[in-house]
Amino acid sequence: MLHHTSEAQVIIRFVPGITFLLEGIQKFLHPDDLGVGRFIAIGISRAGFWAPFVAVVEIASGVLLTIGLFTRMAAIPLLNDMAVAFVYTKWPLLVHKGFFPMFHEYRTDFAMTGLLIYLLINGSGKRSQGKIHHTR
Repeated sequence: MLHHTSEAQVIIRFVPGITFLLEGIQKFLHPDDLGVGRFIAIGISRAGFWAPFVAVVEIASGVLLTIGLFTRMAAIPLLNDMAVAFVYTKWPLLVHKGFFPMFHEYRTDFAMTGLLIYLLINGSGKRSQGKIHHTR
């Protein structure tokens, strides 16, 4: 009987890893819409510092998740990223429009947060740089 946990964990790492990697890059490519301009629009103070900082964290953590190196540690700043995003973008929707409109906007964030929590608890799996490096 084949055991597919390792293959599934590759997918579970890959989805948030690539997503955060690309979102971080886009904060630099489109700063008015996704970087500093977005941070200013949602009310984050010192947006000129925080937007590039968050972008670098997303890029670095996204790469680490994708290759499966320091997976648990990489998940922590991304979970913080998701929490801040919730407070600044989804909480106001919840307060002003209610649960279902908020959850509609939060659905992707909810899935990403669930994947990150899984990775924080379970780590990278057998098919990862962390496991390959550790077994040498």
